[in-house]
Amino acid sequence: MNEQNDLFDMPTFGTHPKKLARRHDPHTSKAAAHATNTGRWERRVLNIIKEYGSRGCIQSEVLARTRELYGNDVDYSTVTARFKALEEKGLMEYTGETRKGTSGRQSRVRRATNRSVR
Repeated sequence: MNEQNDLFDMPTFGTHPKKLARRHDPHTSKAAAHATNTGRWERRVLNIIKEYGSRGCIQSEVLARTRELYGNDVDYSTVTARFKALEEKGLMEYTGETRKGTSGRQSRVRRATNRSVR
């Protein structure tokens, strides 16, 4: 596959608002879904995951690094909601390992896939 085809095979960042709000959700939830720039946050979260390389990282590490870079007011859900989208697009994977997080509980280790390295 040549480089030009690779560009077209890359997944688009961002999640359609209809996937973020359910049909019976209040209009405020639907408005929030349309106002959220999920593409920007997916890129940011993926870049942080990439920082950890093949070692991978856990949720609390990604959240801490995100707050370090973008401010302590970044919500937990702003970060953790991106994991599913990144996994579905083949840009992030779970390794099958776990590590103890800041809560003291085990957390799944994730890492960027080779597909995200382009």
